[in-house]
Amino acid sequence: MAAGGGSASIVEFFGGEDGYRCGYCRSDTGNLSHGMWAHSMTVQDYQDLIDRGWRRSGKYVYKPIMNQTCCPQYTIRCRALHFQASKSHKKVLKKMLKFISKGDVSKAASEEEPMDAHIDDVATCDFPYKNESQVSQSELTPLAVDHAERVEDEDKDSGETKEEGNVPKVESDSVQICTDKDTPVPAEPSHSAKAVHAPPKPGKGADLSKPLCRKAKDIRKERKLQKLLQNQMGTVEGSQLQGDQAFLLQNSKSKTNQPKNIEDFIFVPLPDDAQHKLEVRLVPVSFEDPQFKSSFNQSATLFAKYQMSVHKDTPSDCGENEFTRFLCDSPLEAEHAPNGPECGYGSFHQQYWLDGKIIAVGVIDILPYCVSSVYLYYDPDFSFLSLGVYSALREIAFTRQLYVKAPDLCFYYMGFYIHSCPKMRYKAQYRPSDLLCPETFMWTPIEQCLPLLEHSKYSRLNQDGKAEDEGRLKELGRVRVLHKRTVMPYSVYKKRRKGPSDEASVQQYASLVGQSCSERMLLFRS
Repeated sequence: MAAGGGSASIVEFFGGEDGYRCGYCRSDTGNLSHGMWAHSMTVQDYQDLIDRGWRRSGKYVYKPIMNQTCCPQYTIRCRALHFQASKSHKKVLKKMLKFISKGDVSKAASEEEPMDAHIDDVATCDFPYKNESQVSQSELTPLAVDHAERVEDEDKDSGETKEEGNVPKVESDSVQICTDKDTPVPAEPSHSAKAVHAPPKPGKGADLSKPLCRKAKDIRKERKLQKLLQNQMGTVEGSQLQGDQAFLLQNSKSKTNQPKNIEDFIFVPLPDDAQHKLEVRLVPVSFEDPQFKSSFNQSATLFAKYQMSVHKDTPSDCGENEFTRFLCDSPLEAEHAPNGPECGYGSFHQQYWLDGKIIAVGVIDILPYCVSSVYLYYDPDFSFLSLGVYSALREIAFTRQLYVKAPDLCFYYMGFYIHSCPKMRYKAQYRPSDLLCPETFMWTPIEQCLPLLEHSKYSRLNQDGKAEDEGRLKELGRVRVLHKRTVMPYSVYKKRRKGPSDEASVQQYASLVGQSCSERMLLFRS
């Protein structure tokens, strides 16, 4: 599919619902969030939404009401390129290596994270099903774009909206996947920032403008890792790694006291007489994909086994319909871009096949700037392998692989960090990582956040009093609306609408998604 495919995100906003059961503190009604049903969504829109604190469960996209909900949930991301595995992480990788190569099934007490799954945010929440859309597909199909443009021209003629100030207009039929290389993503560190070294004066040390002298052994190891990364992708043979892309290779140099990186454990060659074979397959979430279709029954059966064993679900709670709605239905439109990953963007199942049988599935979204982990389920018979931790480390390594071809894609999103729930604090061990400030939507290193969260479960994490939400709503009239199969700005819809005003609801929606998304996405109004 070509990038964008001419599609636009179409959403129904439900507003703030009554409180529902919290899976963390077990409060019956303390979990408060805003929600919307996404009939379709571009990967760029979803990237921008999760960078404003939203998250999806199936096609339901929700945002915790942070200063009111019982357990505030902060979006957490790991800077994958700079990730350093902890001792406990390396123990898990070594344990898997021993099991595959020697069949070692040591079930010694684990010192790893207490959670069985690394992403467990929405396992027991039923809110996606309370608010399922009842709108027919025909109502969601806009008429010809030229008709929509005529409506917008009518709006311009009426002089109702302002000129395009500093807010760039994005047409509904064009999806911008990647930002200009020279323009850093808001609140993101610029990828183009490089350290500049001045050459030393004669006799004052090494000339930093020249490459360091290296041992042949180091060069061989670097080439080996580059080949491994390329082979894993199967698509970047012969490509040159430049600038920041060399970071992964720099980490591979065998300096004294330099810790091994995760690739050293994951991609190590196995002996010919290895006891087991582990294969990780990336499968697009689509019933049109033959691999997804052929493995669906096995995957759904594994999901039910996991849910009943780990989360104590009843069989009716985790049947094929529930599995499909929760982990197979995705609003994300599959997209490909010239400077994107070969697999494209969208929703995927990363299947872990052991000796021809699926033992775990990591559900992930591949977005313009990150791999976002949605959920993990696995065979409880293999819990001794710490598959939750192992899959998280594999997903970080996978993010680093995608970065080789798609240099904007360098973060691993782990869902929500809930400091008020001790069993969810393990995510802070994947470092370096950042939390999203719920007021400015800027990223703050987690080390700076933890003291604030110890003091109060809700906190404005950004301590710069002058910082504000750069993406906040500025012009309500420019919010894009889909009404009676016609795309129009809110200023035109407001005039045409009959009945009581819905301005408060539209204002709330646009404030939560931000100006840019509100101008790109289509807000369905009946």
